[in-house]
Formats: sequence, structure tokens, C-alpha cells
Amino acid sequence: MSAPGAGRAVVRQRWRDLLFVHWPVPADRLRPLVPAELDLDCRDGSTWITLIPFLILDSRPAPLPAAVSVAFLETNLRTYVRGPDGEPGIYFFSLEAASRSAVVAARLCYGLPYFHAVMSRRVDGPRIAYTSRRRSARPATLEITWTVGEPREPARSGSLDHFLIERYCLYVRRRGRVRRGRVRHAPYPLRAATVERLDESLLAAARLPSPVPAPPLCHHSPGVDVEIGALEAVSPRAPAA
Repeated sequence: MSAPGAGRAVVRQRWRDLLFVHWPVPADRLRPLVPAELDLDCRDGSTWITLIPFLILDSRPAPLPAAVSVAFLETNLRTYVRGPDGEPGIYFFSLEAASRSAVVAARLCYGLPYFHAVMSRRVDGPRIAYTSRRRSARPATLEITWTVGEPREPARSGSLDHFLIERYCLYVRRRGRVRRGRVRHAPYPLRAATVERLDESLLAAARLPSPVPAPPLCHHSPGVDVEIGALEAVSPRAPAA
């Protein structure tokens, strides 16, 4: 498992059939939407956003047995940042979940921008069709169909794939300061993915710019088993002597 510094697990989950859909976005369009304490993490002069629909096969508080776990669909919209101490991680613009209890728990315990949504998923061989409709005064929808392709090599350290996929902490601004939650799991196994249909309003709901016209960069992962730690305060990096 990666991120050995994650500490005691608070939540255990099994993530399955993740689709990563990545777009480059101008940094000046992202900067006003991300807390000032976080630096935008750039790659080759670009900042990125990623949309991730997936299945949480089971989710439970770490001390409790698997018998009490719940399963639900989730969709995340995120960007890439560095914390006040320079550690790379992710910042969420929104998270949709089909479980109302999961939404309430995540908002209370982590302060994450979760929204309850009506969601569906249909698997037909290598093709996965996925829909989401937010139950909120600020509606947002997603309809996406993709085909899973051949296995790919794990993301190589230093590559763009690794930059976009292998992230092991999240940042949130809570109670007046930036906090970090560490996530521990094995490196993602990857497969090729081809998006056949994509219709969404999640980006607009988050005040993000429309994606560039070029096709997005996509990856599929069969999934990983995950442990999530508690939020911790983040101290700025000490200045060099």
C-alpha cells in the first residue's frame, strides 16, 4: 500500500470500475476556485481537472465489520494542488454520492462538498453506462458511457499518468484552515478506456470552464481497496536556512 504516513484508518472502502477523465484547464480560471493556501500543481505548464465516476462496493467505519458496509455510486470532480508544506494532493470541487448517509457523514466528518444524487450504472460486457442527477437547488447531471480496453502498464513515476492518478492525500479548508486527509491504497491497475458519450453539467455547476475541444485523456481502473485517515492540520513549510 502507498502513503504509509496515513496513520490509523477511519474509513475503509473498496473502489471499483473507476473512469478517470482528464482535461487541461488554464491556471487563471482555477485559481479563484481553490483556497489561497494551496498552490496549483502544474504539469508541463498546465493545470488539470479530472472527473471520476465509479462504484464504491463497500464503505464502512474502519472499526466496524464488513457486514455493516454500504455500497453506492460516486462521482468526483477534482484538481491537483500542493499543500502549505509542499506535499502534492487533490482538491475537490464536488462529490456526488447515491447514499444520503454517506453524504451526511462526509460533510460532517471531513467538510467535503458532497451532494446527494440519483445515480445508475449498467454494465454490458466491456461497456459501462453511468448516469447521475444531483438532488439539489444547484442541479448538475452526468451521462457517460465508456468501453474498457486492454490492460496497461501501471503509471510510471514521473509520467503524466502518475501525476494525474497516483495521489495519496486530499485537502479541504475547514474551520478556517487547510487540513489534509491521507488515503492509503495499492497503485491503481490500469486499462485503456474509450469514452463513447459524455454529457455533463458538473463543471458548470462548479464554475469551471468548459473543457477544451480535444478529446480528454482517459484511464480505467478495475479498482483498489482503500483506507482513509482522519483530517490533520497542515503547517507551512519552514523557510530554507
